[in-house]
Amino acid sequence: MSTPDRGVNQYPGVGRVLVIIPTYNEADNIRIIVDRVRKATPAVDILIADDNSPDGTGDIADELAGSDPAVHVMHRAGKQGLGAAYIAGFNWGTERGYDAVVEMDADGSHAPEELPKLLDALADNDVVLGSRYVKGGKTVNWPFHRQAISRTGNVYVRMALGMHLRDATGGYRAYRTPVLGKIELDTIASHGYCFQVDLAWRSVKDGFRVAEVPITFTERERGQSKMSSSIVREALWKVTVWGTAARWNALRRAVAGNGPAKGSDQGR
Repeated sequence: MSTPDRGVNQYPGVGRVLVIIPTYNEADNIRIIVDRVRKATPAVDILIADDNSPDGTGDIADELAGSDPAVHVMHRAGKQGLGAAYIAGFNWGTERGYDAVVEMDADGSHAPEELPKLLDALADNDVVLGSRYVKGGKTVNWPFHRQAISRTGNVYVRMALGMHLRDATGGYRAYRTPVLGKIELDTIASHGYCFQVDLAWRSVKDGFRVAEVPITFTERERGQSKMSSSIVREALWKVTVWGTAARWNALRRAVAGNGPAKGSDQGR
């Protein structure tokens, strides 16, 4: 695994960008998604974070990295969850001096062709979320029950946490690396939906500029979804706890005569 040189692959207005693609049993998809990223946005690097996929995804990733210096591979010991894979990728990119990192699924649900929209918006923001639920955003071929869970979950997140974001659970997003240092990645233990909400919540509370741009989310055509009912339950429980803690802290400050709590003082 090579270490990229500084000054190589600069995206205008942003700098060096690392697209992190976590994989577990994505042998049918990984070649396709890497090729699409390279064609859509040549000025970025790619890190494939593979959780020891038994279907040989890691071997394919090594082959891709061997033929393209912009592709890198992180082999992880086993299936540890989406959140853990992204955090490992964030740390990998930060240690190597990247200016921004991007979350992207391997299954094609996040169109690489829309990545320039996220990065262009990042030129004026600290965090950019690809949103299915702002004007211009949409979902394609998504089962009704999945869409209902997603939409209802995002409404609940807005109500519980008081965030303005329309799509806090989406996984197609870009961060400037200083944000990751501020929001204390080593304290995050969330997975799936909850991981995405946690990062968005911390970014908003810490006063970073968070923007949403419309994307088209397309249901995967190959392989199986990693979403489960336990991930949804985790998200509902933790969002409830965070929202309750934030309101309790605000009430305590008000009673103490210090006025309403500031965003950066709200409980995590």
